[in-house]
Amino acid sequence: MKKSTAILAPAGVMVGIAAASAAYAFATRQRRRVRSGQIVVITGGSRGLGLALAARYGRAGAKLVLAARDHDELTRARETLLRQKAVQSPEDVLLIPADLTDAGQATSLIEHAIEHFGRIDILINNAGIIEVGPVEDQPLAAYRRAMATNFFAALHTTHAALPYLLDRKPSQGDAAIVNIASVGGKVAVPHLLPYTASKFALTGFSEGLHAELRHKGVRVTTVCPGLMRTGGEVNARFTGQAKKEKRWFTLAAKMPVITASVNHAADTIFHAVAAGRAEITITPQAWLAARAAGIAPGAVQYIASLANHFVLPNPVPAGQPEIDFTLKVATQMDVKHDPLRS
Repeated sequence: MKKSTAILAPAGVMVGIAAASAAYAFATRQRRRVRSGQIVVITGGSRGLGLALAARYGRAGAKLVLAARDHDELTRARETLLRQKAVQSPEDVLLIPADLTDAGQATSLIEHAIEHFGRIDILINNAGIIEVGPVEDQPLAAYRRAMATNFFAALHTTHAALPYLLDRKPSQGDAAIVNIASVGGKVAVPHLLPYTASKFALTGFSEGLHAELRHKGVRVTTVCPGLMRTGGEVNARFTGQAKKEKRWFTLAAKMPVITASVNHAADTIFHAVAAGRAEITITPQAWLAARAAGIAPGAVQYIASLANHFVLPNPVPAGQPEIDFTLKVATQMDVKHDPLRS
């Protein structure tokens, strides 16, 4: 009797999971209509994936609020959207320069957006930075920078927007929060530990947020992209043997077979949000890596250790000064996109 109970209990759990999965798949397929005139806030919206998302939502008739640190880049982004006819008028795009690592500026962003357009329908947390180098050569400041932008900036904007998103009228439909995480938030990537740690934090926050808000009229979508051709590698911060680190990272970021274009990623995200998806992984390689890490974490970590040992550059030898190779734009901390984002 005990043996049959021990067998039936796991079987019942598996049947329950399968039934829930089928119900979820059916439910998300039903929600495909995209309303015109939505108000979409995009952080890190001046270039890369953020700009591609702005163009995709603009073509669907959305009004856009773009936030980034650099006002000139935001202005150029709006000019690009107008030139591409992704938006019809400059009034369709509100530009707000802001450093979202500052909670006060994140609150001002949301308040300004609501004051200007009257509401927010979708918040896309896309701002991010990336730090590249072996753990021995990564200063504590690198982890603080990564957490501040990749995690706390998203927390700040979400915290500021949530009261407004929860207080919507039923006729306005569900609101949405979209967190652009990374496959690096599912699988630890050697020589990217500040980035990986911050993306694991964002992924966990986003998944928990979905669980709490799903039945309160706010859908949360966690986006875990693999490598993307955003051009973001020019804005990365490199340490250790910086030239070698830059070489492997740039090569990986530009490979056409294993990377996705930002336009493809933006289109995929657009449809996933419209469908109310809880999570998406962009590129087959990222999907496989995330599943493998869940099923066989030890094996995945061993493979990563082999790549670290045989492929990636060694740390700076003891006694030699550590090198911090940062491009000019990165020293200004205006780094909003990275190639590991889908």
